[in-house]
Amino acid sequence: MLYRTVWQTVMMEADTLSVFVKAPAKINLSLDVLYRRPDGYHEVDMVMTMVDLADRIGLEERDDGEIRVWSNSGVIPLDERNLAWRAASLLRERYGIRRGVTISIYKEIPVSAGLAGGSSDAAAVLKGLNRLWRLGASWEELAALGLELGSDVPFCLLQGTARARGRGERLEPLPPMPACWVVLAKPPMGLSTADVYGQLDVARIEGHPNIPALVAALENGDFQGIVAQMGNVLEPVVFRQYPEVAALKERMVRFARRGVLMSGSGPTVYALLRQEAQARKLSRDLRGVCKEVYMVRLLGERPADSRTA
Repeated sequence: MLYRTVWQTVMMEADTLSVFVKAPAKINLSLDVLYRRPDGYHEVDMVMTMVDLADRIGLEERDDGEIRVWSNSGVIPLDERNLAWRAASLLRERYGIRRGVTISIYKEIPVSAGLAGGSSDAAAVLKGLNRLWRLGASWEELAALGLELGSDVPFCLLQGTARARGRGERLEPLPPMPACWVVLAKPPMGLSTADVYGQLDVARIEGHPNIPALVAALENGDFQGIVAQMGNVLEPVVFRQYPEVAALKERMVRFARRGVLMSGSGPTVYALLRQEAQARKLSRDLRGVCKEVYMVRLLGERPADSRTA
């Protein structure tokens, strides 16, 4: 397959390129929902950043005009239900491309976990095929296509740390998080984002996160200020249905005290810790109750070419 230890653009044959792209996971530092829009989507106000837990995407041109998906995961679909497949199909349709592509997805991000794994894969395909097929599409053009696939795809194209409003497409780049360790724990269930939002009663939200204060803390590089302002209005929805997720967060809060939050629509819960020894200790503790535990770093600055597609 196309999996390599070095993920970069390489020449395979005289006239054929294969492109390899890293697709990192995101975490929500804060997630607020303001109201339900007339188009059926929710108006959100979020701050997101990326962590060094990533899928690897390989793209190899095909002469038969077909889109084929391979993955090491036995969980994700390999057809038009896959966002990466749909990203390739959409790009072909909009730019009149007749060539096909084999998409190889080496999964490391948990599936249906609130970490935007599918959205990040789709963003990587858009960016990679823009290079492979020499389309010359701008970041704005790719972001508009990405929004048709999912609300997190534009951010996954941008990367770094950003405030996202509207459906998630109005992005305001922010300074990177202060350096710290991230311990992520994913309970065994997978959650549908649409289902979680569908159960949210916006009128009954108690306590909206103070996102302007969080943004100010990021701008000042104030780690304690950041963790004090973290919040996710989707937590009560998930906790009511899955009390084991609430119990997992409580366990992590007892250890870390602050900087613990469910990411996105869940069920993954993460903790931000300044000391490596603390992160290792928490990881060991969580592995006794949770199968999928990851100890990673924040990615920091966004790639220099993230706005150039």
